[in-house]
Amino acid sequence: MDEVVKPKAALRAVALLGMLCALCAAAGAQSLQDPTRPPAAAAPGHAAAQAAGEDGPRLQTILIGRAPGGRHLAVIDGTTVRPGDDFQGMRVASVRDNEVVLVRGRERKVLRLYDNAAGGMTPVASARPAAHAALADARLRAGKE
Repeated sequence: MDEVVKPKAALRAVALLGMLCALCAAAGAQSLQDPTRPPAAAAPGHAAAQAAGEDGPRLQTILIGRAPGGRHLAVIDGTTVRPGDDFQGMRVASVRDNEVVLVRGRERKVLRLYDNAAGGMTPVASARPAAHAALADARLRAGKE
């Protein structure tokens, strides 16, 4: 009876070892990716990087204060700039919703945060007034009814 049990136990051990090896190989073959990371085409500075061929300055972010006349800041290649500041020998002429304009003499360089035709989406700043108008209309109708 012992002779019959030993081959079955050995067979189970070999099968278990084979399954463990297969699982380890599968786990090592796949690299984990961040599921919340946007596609490369939607990454900030992608349009500017394509246009500049990766050799020019790269616009990383734009911050504009909510209040009228609020602060306008931009981050270009890790450096925070404001309108009127100097960046690599160029003056920051303006900081807008989607772009920063750099000027050196008569030379003008526009750095864009996102491509204007990125997925055909409407920028948030353009959609916001329409949403506020719709909300105001809804409040007026609710007050009259």
